[in-house]
Amino acid sequence: MRLTRSDRSLLSDWWFTVDRPMLFAVLLLLIGGLVLSLAASPAVATRLGLDPFHFFKRHALLIAPAFVVIVAASMLSARMIRRTSLAMFALVLVLMVATLFLGAEIKGATRWLQFGWISLQPSEFAKPVFVIVCAWLFSESQSRDDVPSLPLVIAFYAVFVLLLILQPDFGQALLVTLVWGGLFYLAGLSLIWVGVLAIGLLMGGMIAYLTVPHVARRIDRFINPDAGDTYQTDRAIEAFTNGGWFGTGPGEGTVKLVLPDAHADFIFAVVAEEFGLFAVLGIVALFGFIVLRAMMRARLEPDIFIRLGVIGLAMLFGLQAIINMAVNVGLLPAKGMTLPFISYGGSSLLSMALTMGFVLSLTRRRPTAGRSHESGGDRASSSAARGLEA
Repeated sequence: MRLTRSDRSLLSDWWFTVDRPMLFAVLLLLIGGLVLSLAASPAVATRLGLDPFHFFKRHALLIAPAFVVIVAASMLSARMIRRTSLAMFALVLVLMVATLFLGAEIKGATRWLQFGWISLQPSEFAKPVFVIVCAWLFSESQSRDDVPSLPLVIAFYAVFVLLLILQPDFGQALLVTLVWGGLFYLAGLSLIWVGVLAIGLLMGGMIAYLTVPHVARRIDRFINPDAGDTYQTDRAIEAFTNGGWFGTGPGEGTVKLVLPDAHADFIFAVVAEEFGLFAVLGIVALFGFIVLRAMMRARLEPDIFIRLGVIGLAMLFGLQAIINMAVNVGLLPAKGMTLPFISYGGSSLLSMALTMGFVLSLTRRRPTAGRSHESGGDRASSSAARGLEA
């Protein structure tokens, strides 16, 4: 079937309005993640006494659902994205509370709910919808005085981060805080409040260091490697050294044989060893292209809700990638954070699919009037948008 601009079908309208270069870059990451899972996961599965292709098969089963989520989410209107996010955020908060009491404990953390053979991490799905809810509330604060937008956005942040800390998941709490703080600043937060938030973040970090033993151990090991076990980070850096410019070749890496999370948090190191620095730079370029293109599209957007939503989602996507890659090269303490679309993890994969589906939807080329009519921030004035630019 050939699509033409004269068609009035939903698919045709989507195809000619969606940002196709960004879509292709996202799909390239999605397919690349499947290929890299085949390279990294068999060694881990064999070491655990599983079928060598156990993790690869599970990853492959989710590629089609992830693609469907990307396309379906990118077809939604801005208003539908807002409504869907509000409902999902309420649901995942309930699931996160349930996780604290009914969740399975893995490596000292209670983050997953088990439904038969399906393991679900609610906090992953909370991240993109939280960003959308915050973008909507911040846009409302620019145009309406009858809605307690700022108290609500602060309360939602506090509840979400508290649930993350209770799991505990300090890495995700840090990521959410950075994105939320960025949106708060872009929505017109004064520099005084930026300072208050920065001090609060530092105090939170100090409290975590003083009261949570495994956080203290990770920070101590990062500052002084001789203070504890740095096995995974050392092996990851070794992988980069072994790989050189062109890599040892697919399947020829040795570090993945001893690296516990080679298929998940440290898959970037496996890429470096087997495919070399050029492949590493290619992945970095793909992430950079997606984030920068989303930011450029957001910069031209007159609707404040859409602008904040795109920027927030792009920050979420980009910062998560940066944190994962920084851990792999020893620039940050180990945090247990996946590389979007590349690392093994069903909840992470589907969550990032939803994230990029929302970005593709909000950056679609629509008439300005239509955008103002259907978006969650439709009451935001052009003067508010100009204020954001300033």
